[in-house]
Amino acid sequence: MSTLGTANPTPGKQRAQRDPFFDNAKYLAIVLVAIGHSWEPLRSGSRSVTALYTLVYAVHMPAFIVISGYFSRSFRATPPQIRRLLTGVVLPYVVFETAYTLFTRWTDHAPDRAISLLDPLYLTWFLAALFVWRLTTPVWTHVRHPLLISLGIAMLATLSPSIGNDLDLQRVLQFLPYFVLGLSLKPEHFQLVRRPEVRQLAVPVFVCALAAAYWAVPRFDYAWFFHNASADQLGAPDWEGPVMTLTLFACSLLLVACFLAWVPRRRTWFTALGAGTLYGYLLHGFLAQGAKSWGWYDPAWVRGPLGEITVTVVAAVVMTALCTPPVRRVFRFAMEPEMRWAFRRDTTELARP
Repeated sequence: MSTLGTANPTPGKQRAQRDPFFDNAKYLAIVLVAIGHSWEPLRSGSRSVTALYTLVYAVHMPAFIVISGYFSRSFRATPPQIRRLLTGVVLPYVVFETAYTLFTRWTDHAPDRAISLLDPLYLTWFLAALFVWRLTTPVWTHVRHPLLISLGIAMLATLSPSIGNDLDLQRVLQFLPYFVLGLSLKPEHFQLVRRPEVRQLAVPVFVCALAAAYWAVPRFDYAWFFHNASADQLGAPDWEGPVMTLTLFACSLLLVACFLAWVPRRRTWFTALGAGTLYGYLLHGFLAQGAKSWGWYDPAWVRGPLGEITVTVVAAVVMTALCTPPVRRVFRFAMEPEMRWAFRRDTTELARP
């Protein structure tokens, strides 16, 4: 099971049940993640890159989180599901939180940086958030109006600068509505975005969104799309936090719908790579962090159009390579271990023979 993707209740039937649409969506979204990270050092020198960066951040993580919520609908905290949660989310979090801390001690010249499993570093926040969201799934599937409640929680989070860094709770709470929305969706909702008229409308919507992002570059702090700080921490009045929560939620959902409208429904050359998005997500961060420290962005030509295009293509190619089966086989021990020795066999498994 890929953490950044489907969570089928019966692993033995996973291959037969996989929908190529969702694997395609995960692959394309993870490529956007890599491209967005590759653009980070280029933002200060280019208004166009900053506009594209803002647009990408409005789409990629909301899309991932909605899909993660959709495939968490069957989570009931059964023994097999708890095992998969621990081996597919918690263990990779511990391994890569430690690895990133040790790696950035060198790249950031911070030899005293402490290893803290409570304060997610860089990309690992998503694993911490997914752990919390998935554990709360039974709550959201039983309460009335779960989306409204989660939006209320996200709005209140923007008013609370004292939440702290434990498990990156600001992000956990502010991104929560996207996960809860995914829990509320049904297959027919995804059929709606596949309709031809939606595909046609997606083009002008993205063009208008890009124009709006370009206009907003000197007028708007794109850090709002990170969802990791309160209004006060972003230098905004308190009332702006709840307003921005609702506004960005509406904008991101519109763009996610447009993004999904253009995702191929059939099997493609990259469909199989959708099962390896967890690997690409966690591994590409080492290159994204190292590239800045190793001076890959220092040449003057990298700051020009040719350099920006080159950086974009390299990021997409590297992410594609990291999602391939050979890479997954090498790193499966850290991301999808069996670890049967660590768990008791539940009564269902004992009765099955």
